[in-house]
Amino acid sequence: MPCMETITHLSFLINGPLLSPSQVAIFSSLHLLPCFLFFLNQTMGRGKIEIKRIENSTNRQVTFSKRRNGIIKKAREISVLCDAQVSVVIFSSSGKMSEYCSPSTSLSKMLEKYQQNSGRRLWDAKHENLSAEIDRVKKENDNMQIELRHLKGEDLNSLNPKELIPIEEALQNGLTNVRDKQMDYLKMLKKNESLLEQENKRLSYILQHHQQLAMNGNVREMELGYHHKDRDYPSQMSMAFRVQPIQPNLQEDKQ
Repeated sequence: MPCMETITHLSFLINGPLLSPSQVAIFSSLHLLPCFLFFLNQTMGRGKIEIKRIENSTNRQVTFSKRRNGIIKKAREISVLCDAQVSVVIFSSSGKMSEYCSPSTSLSKMLEKYQQNSGRRLWDAKHENLSAEIDRVKKENDNMQIELRHLKGEDLNSLNPKELIPIEEALQNGLTNVRDKQMDYLKMLKKNESLLEQENKRLSYILQHHQQLAMNGNVREMELGYHHKDRDYPSQMSMAFRVQPIQPNLQEDKQ
């Protein structure tokens, strides 16, 4: 067991004489010296760290990763334990982003709330006008969706008779336009049918004309063939006529 002087010396290492000689004697008699030494070791081991930039890139990255995880962990804990709305956004030196936001809210809502409570303008006039325009378009889209459901006959129970009159007029106008469009389509079909019939007649006439020409050409070829045959027959007949007159004379001579 260490002597009382050693324990007293250790007590002076923690910002002065924390233990009096009588307290040191009590620690020794109760065998609490190991606990005291452990406490002393933990207290002396937590030396103050100088807050400055870490020059070593590896150590800097390791420290960033540890402290980032610790901050996000603390943000999650305070959000769950205290039902608080917390949003944390962290960018590393390389530009990588890490974030945490309470499940009950979003980062955009948190920024809007910050702007309202702090009185600071986070967005310039251009972005505010753009946001207002987006909200206006969203409202118009919602109204058009409601009107479309009404025209389909949906969600009509919440409307009064005066609100039903414009819907009825719109449906009647739509029905009239649809019928007019159908009539125009039928007229166009009839017109195309008439044009097709005329084209069919024209092609039939051309076909008949070509067939007639082909038949006339065949007749002429046949006639020309007959004329050639007729020219051959007279030559043969003339030779026959030349021979026949001689025969009677021969017979007269024999007589």
